[in-house]
Amino acid sequence: MSLGTRYFEHIERLLQTLQRTQRENISAAADIVADALIQGGVFHIFGTGHSHIIAEEAFFRAGGLVAVNAILEPGLMIHDGASKSTNLERLSGYAEIIADYHDLKCPDALMIVSNSGRNAVPVEMAVTAKNRGIPVIALTSLAASTQVDSRHSTGKRLFEVADVVIDNCGVPGDAILEVADIPTKICPTSTVTGTIILNVLVAEVAERILAAGIQPAFYKSANLDDGTEYYGQWVAEYKRKFKSL
Repeated sequence: MSLGTRYFEHIERLLQTLQRTQRENISAAADIVADALIQGGVFHIFGTGHSHIIAEEAFFRAGGLVAVNAILEPGLMIHDGASKSTNLERLSGYAEIIADYHDLKCPDALMIVSNSGRNAVPVEMAVTAKNRGIPVIALTSLAASTQVDSRHSTGKRLFEVADVVIDNCGVPGDAILEVADIPTKICPTSTVTGTIILNVLVAEVAERILAAGIQPAFYKSANLDDGTEYYGQWVAEYKRKFKSL
């Protein structure tokens, strides 16, 4: 069996596990996000390193919710220096500055994406948000996080701070394939599962907002003939609400 086929099969089994074990957690997260948006709040998504990809998946995206703010802090993204990002993620005091810059406040909701859930900035962001009365959803790997110590001053990991925890069901270290003559596993899973979890969450949020008698705002692709005009109206409105537009 080829390595590519093995990876496909691992992902298929992982998605089945997610559907079997995480539906209730995703549903609880959807309740939080829908409630925030119905009240006029914003759904913020934050991740460091490769976890920021999940925030980008939800932001300014064809078929995506308009009221999403991706917190994309350059110093914590690998394009601005991968090793620097790794070190800054462990720096206490950084999250409060980011939260202030993005004006996190009630009735907003926040998802924090961190596979290990151990580093100072993601944990501090969760603590900061909760101190402001903002509910926190964690998207993390419990198998990974429960096996490591926290790097935050509280000694807590992300899953121990969040209001709702969605487990991406990945393995410690994220990579899944064992290959002869390669000393470490290859091919991670957290981005694949994270983007699927996110879009399942968005679908459930839409369902709840519609049930409340409100039409949720979604982006249309800018590459459709009427797409630019369609999304332009939302950019004009939401540019006042968050920094990423």
